[in-house]
Amino acid sequence: MAELSSTKAANSGRTGSVERVTRETQVQLHLNLDGTGRGHVKTSIPFLDHMLMQLVSHGLFDLQVQAHGDTEIDDHHTNEDVGISLGQALGQALGERRGIYRFGHFLAPLDEALVQVVLDCSGRPHLEWDLQLRSERIGRYETQLVREFFVAVVNNSGLTLHIRQLHGRNDHHIVEACFKAFARALRMAVEMDPRRCGHVPSSKGVLEQAGTM
Repeated sequence: MAELSSTKAANSGRTGSVERVTRETQVQLHLNLDGTGRGHVKTSIPFLDHMLMQLVSHGLFDLQVQAHGDTEIDDHHTNEDVGISLGQALGQALGERRGIYRFGHFLAPLDEALVQVVLDCSGRPHLEWDLQLRSERIGRYETQLVREFFVAVVNNSGLTLHIRQLHGRNDHHIVEACFKAFARALRMAVEMDPRRCGHVPSSKGVLEQAGTM
């Protein structure tokens, strides 16, 4: 990333707020895990906006994103920095990860596409990726940026994330099913388990997050 980079964070309950400023991008992002599905997303990348709204709609998270970047070059920096900011906000909102279910999984269909997402709020960033995208672009959005977005989220939130395509021919359908499945799996994982009584869901008693990238 660029040399000049600063991240400002604020944490209040199950929310996370990040302001990320580099020579390439400016991102302001606020996430509320206990929201009702209210979103305002403007990244200057229309397809990414559409996908982030899947997190709002199907995860029932409240999400506000305002991002500006050097999209006159390409969408890579803005796409990645939005992913970084979302991952950092998610890490803030989870805190010590006390009382959550921790694990989540979902299978999302969209017409012929079927995508499985399984995740663990483990504190250990890891991504297993198996989407077979055939075209270079969806509209103007480069399909290789989908993986880069999730790499950024995982590395900055401490998620273990497995994404697997079971069926699909249309790349738009595949990617949208992926985001919908991610939204529902994450919602499942971060919801509070009443039987957990506020304890950390780990036999070790702690879910440590490795350093962010």
